[in-house]
Amino acid sequence: MAVLKSNRANVAYSKEQCLAEFTHINHYWDGKHSAVVAKILPGEFYVSKENTPIATTLGSCVSACIWDVESQIGGMNHFMLPLTDREAHEVDWGQRGMHSDATRYGNFAMEYLINLILKNGGKKKNLQAKAFGGAKVLKNMTNIGERNIDFVLSYLEDEKIPLISSDLGSVYPRKVIFEPHTGRVLVKTIDNLHNDTITRRENDYRNQLQGSSSDGEIELF
Repeated sequence: MAVLKSNRANVAYSKEQCLAEFTHINHYWDGKHSAVVAKILPGEFYVSKENTPIATTLGSCVSACIWDVESQIGGMNHFMLPLTDREAHEVDWGQRGMHSDATRYGNFAMEYLINLILKNGGKKKNLQAKAFGGAKVLKNMTNIGERNIDFVLSYLEDEKIPLISSDLGSVYPRKVIFEPHTGRVLVKTIDNLHNDTITRRENDYRNQLQGSSSDGEIELF
């Protein structure tokens, strides 16, 4: 019981210390890594100055992990679609502020992630990146994963942010944990595509986005 209370206290403290933009993000105690982890969903991103590990699960979606190697501030996004020509003010921001439908698009997700890192002390010349996801997890899927991969690689090249490593493509979902201070990323391949949790999560995301996209069919985990 004492351990449980201590873990809850650690989670509560971590949420108090995180940047104000991310207090709504789910934080949980990860016993395996003995750390409080911030878990992001599609369309969300997270930036940490406190070295809070950031976790997500990817199928056709892509996450970019970006950090400043000098100031050790960094973050990760999770976008579903590569880009949109719509202006930010044309996107339905809803009740979640900057974590709205805007950041399900790669161009917004990358811009907001990088800008918030720079706002909190990072310098563009010190940024490095790693990228993950973009799998074709179902046979009847379109090439959205490939489009997401092409986008993130092109974006990083255009912005002259070095891509240190990546794990992109293939046919399997991935669980990713990113440590902003060190740039270390732990990747676990999810071989069981019939995993109930993943299937349920995908269905939830599809229901949330139903009828809201002007960019065609959305396929994601």
